[in-house]
Amino acid sequence: MSGPQKKPTGAPRLARRRVLQLIAAAATAPVFWSAPGIATMGIKRGPAGTATDPDLINPNIPWELQLTDAERLLLEVLCDIIIPADEKSPAASAIGAHDFIDEWVSAPYDTMAGDLDRIRNGLAWLEAESARRFDGEFAQLEPAQQTAICDDICHPPAAKPEHAEAAWFFDRVRMLTAMAFYTTREGMNDVGYVGNVPLDRWNPPPAAALKHVGLK
Repeated sequence: MSGPQKKPTGAPRLARRRVLQLIAAAATAPVFWSAPGIATMGIKRGPAGTATDPDLINPNIPWELQLTDAERLLLEVLCDIIIPADEKSPAASAIGAHDFIDEWVSAPYDTMAGDLDRIRNGLAWLEAESARRFDGEFAQLEPAQQTAICDDICHPPAAKPEHAEAAWFFDRVRMLTAMAFYTTREGMNDVGYVGNVPLDRWNPPPAAALKHVGLK
């Protein structure tokens, strides 16, 4: 013989009318979000294309570039001295390394503002040094003359005191040139990087590699 029926405990029960209201609201939700009126509600879809919300599909430069035409020309020559063309790859300027550096130093961030000062002052020093040593503009010098100047500033720890600032300028341009070059398809091919491509299958690391890193 069964006893008296107990009412369920736990979560409160919803009235049938309330359940029907929730179902109706859920059914109409997709229509609401796809309605044309969403644009009038101040809700913007997709990136804004600004410095803090960049559009990676349709990239643009949302700030004004700072380097002058003369500075960009000088920078282009220097980038190609750092990474010249060879039998495997184009020169750094061919993939736009100097454009990347111009965009970098023009960005509205403190670090980039410091780089703008360093690179702009360094380019001015390069022209002054070319005039002092060889009575000409750096871009018009013979390759051996350009190399002679760069050799004096290519390694900051070994630079003479009077070349210290210029050496840090060269060091920064070299780092940015390499960053620009080796993040392109041409640069990755240059070093034989085979990643970042779709694979039809994945082969796990060989046993010898796993043992070398202590995983087997």
